[in-house]
Amino acid sequence: MSSSYSAPLADIRFALYDVLDVEPLFARLGLADASADVIDAVLDEAARFTGTVLAPLNAIGDEIGCSFAPATAAVTTPPGFRQAFEQFVEGGWTGLTSAAEFGGQGLPHTLGVPLNEMINAANLAWGNFPLLSHGAIEALKQHGEPWQQEVFLKPLVEGRWTGTMCLTEPHCGTDLGLLKTRAEPGADGTCSITGTKIFITAGEHDLTDNIVHLVLAKLPDAPAGAKGISLFVVPKYKVARDGSVGERNAVRCGSIEHKMGIKGSVTCVMNFDGAEGYLVGRPHKGLQAMFTMMNTARLGVGLQGIGLSERAYQNALRYARERLQSRSLSGPRHPDKPADPIIVQPDVRRMLLTIKSLVEGSRLLALHAATLVDIAHHSPDPAEREQADTLVSFLTPISKACQTEWSIENTYNALQCFGGHGYIREHGMEQLARDARITTLYEGTTGIQALDLIGRKTAASHGAGLKLFLAQVEDFARAHEGDAALAEFIGPLRAKAGEWAQLTERILQRAAQDPEEIGAASYDYLFYSGYVVLAYWWARSVAAADASSHGEALKQAKRETARFYFARVLPRTLAHAASIDSGAAALMAMADAHFGAPG
Repeated sequence: MSSSYSAPLADIRFALYDVLDVEPLFARLGLADASADVIDAVLDEAARFTGTVLAPLNAIGDEIGCSFAPATAAVTTPPGFRQAFEQFVEGGWTGLTSAAEFGGQGLPHTLGVPLNEMINAANLAWGNFPLLSHGAIEALKQHGEPWQQEVFLKPLVEGRWTGTMCLTEPHCGTDLGLLKTRAEPGADGTCSITGTKIFITAGEHDLTDNIVHLVLAKLPDAPAGAKGISLFVVPKYKVARDGSVGERNAVRCGSIEHKMGIKGSVTCVMNFDGAEGYLVGRPHKGLQAMFTMMNTARLGVGLQGIGLSERAYQNALRYARERLQSRSLSGPRHPDKPADPIIVQPDVRRMLLTIKSLVEGSRLLALHAATLVDIAHHSPDPAEREQADTLVSFLTPISKACQTEWSIENTYNALQCFGGHGYIREHGMEQLARDARITTLYEGTTGIQALDLIGRKTAASHGAGLKLFLAQVEDFARAHEGDAALAEFIGPLRAKAGEWAQLTERILQRAAQDPEEIGAASYDYLFYSGYVVLAYWWARSVAAADASSHGEALKQAKRETARFYFARVLPRTLAHAASIDSGAAALMAMADAHFGAPG
């Protein structure tokens, strides 16, 4: 049987209501429509849609994939994908968290997080088609002219059109200052866009009537490098300022990629041959608008890691309970059966508990980041808005990179639970492992996230986001200082928070003497940070469970998983700290030529 999926509603509700206490938060932010009844209805219906409509298409999308017709430059999505998208649009899901003025429902951004987690778990490849529309919506909402918002946002929010981000080119990936795509201004206020973009998710498909490309290009008077980049909106079919749709634009899909995973999602080479577009925002200020899209997408990709990990865990747990193999090391647990289920084996439990602790901790990290987005957008207090924006900016690279890297670990651990059966297609585990691999690459590789965290989000800001998070940890520790039931978590958490601050200071001191220290420390610093962040959320989970009206089973499960995390996962920080403190020399001393050459 292929892998199955059922939305983890109980844990999602625990995270929202018990740990984050979102209902009074939403009311305070003026989002009173997001009552518990509304939240529960959204969660239930999202679980139904993803479980019954999207999940059955996951294996089909992987087996059949997307097809490309060179003669027409048309892309056909796998069977059932278009019908599923039509149901998605009819259900109003595309506008769940978008502003009502553009046709959305105006619900909190936080409520979109469990929806997207469920979509990613049910069918990651399908979920890529609507994913980037959210980034396009945010970029146009924040940087577009009023007429652009009126003309483009409504069909994007309603799901009649989808959006893309066209950044990467064949000769430049992350270094966008090297891009060659040109924009020539016309007398009528349009611009003619010419160039080639690669790795464009959902650049061409048959799900909607129009596709809105947000394209980075350079105007004729652009300064050299990244400071000369501008952003343009370029639709597949031309769109006039009055919203009327005209002829096909001069933008075509040149080919689609044949990939390791997410085969139901189309990844395109897009050729712009004098395509008509409009400048978005100010000339040469496209990077600012691009990061609006990118940060939204990065948090979204982090959710992909959580969704894949959750699905992998569910199937590995089911198999571990059912698969009879040998006996418990301490004697038969089920003497009436020919063997014990493999869940009694310590190493199987290690893998399952590792996945469980990383998934449930990551879910809280993602939901917390989403509440910060809501606070940054809706709080009546300017200082609170600024602090929320600073903190979510700090957490974004941690969320994106750690949750996706952990998804590789988690899907491989889940596959390992199946033994040889995990390696064959029958159980669907190898698809999850293949699909997970891309999440660490697109929307900024793990290395890029690591440099962003320690460079722009820590060194350049004098640790503003880190200080806010450490203050949050200290506030929690002080509030529970006399709680004997939490002492086993509060002490180690507080110690790790102090070590995190000291480690950061040591890196920055060394970097003042040698700039290479920043890059040398970045990867390990990213994961050190991620493990401490999750330690905080596990301590918070135990406190919330203890204070809740939930049954003893949930309380014990949270406490025991937290104990496992603190005992078996958090010590990974020791290795990361040791690597950081070894400095840059071991990485940078070897001459390039000494790495060797073929032959």
